[in-house]
Amino acid sequence: MDKVIKLPSEKDTIALAHEIAKDVSAPTCIALFGNLGTGKTTFARAFIQSLVGEDTIVPSPTFTIVQTYETAKGEIAHFDLYRLSDPDELTEIDFEEYTQNEITLIEWPEIAMDYLPKKRIEIHLSIENGTHIATIKNDYTQ
Repeated sequence: MDKVIKLPSEKDTIALAHEIAKDVSAPTCIALFGNLGTGKTTFARAFIQSLVGEDTIVPSPTFTIVQTYETAKGEIAHFDLYRLSDPDELTEIDFEEYTQNEITLIEWPEIAMDYLPKKRIEIHLSIENGTHIATIKNDYTQ
């Protein structure tokens, strides 16, 4: 069953990311869906910082496509697939290897739907009446 959470402030998005991060272990795939400005990067940055350290600089991987981070729970691979135009490009960045073995955060995962593991957490971020909303679809329990 989907879980819907209102996120009235950026602090709420950060708190949600921290809550989810404390329960993950490798391999876990988290697909972040949503339009521009819905909080995907805010969520990803907070998730990574909660596992690596709050002072860790977490740049958006818009141009690098993937950034990796070492944690006590395993490696995190943060993907931003916005700039990909063909799903075949996923093989060039070892996408399947990461999703099968590491903790992966994927912004703009739509192009990779056929390559995402069946067991994954989907977080759909949206804005309704000025309030940010997260709909969590957890296809499995760890």
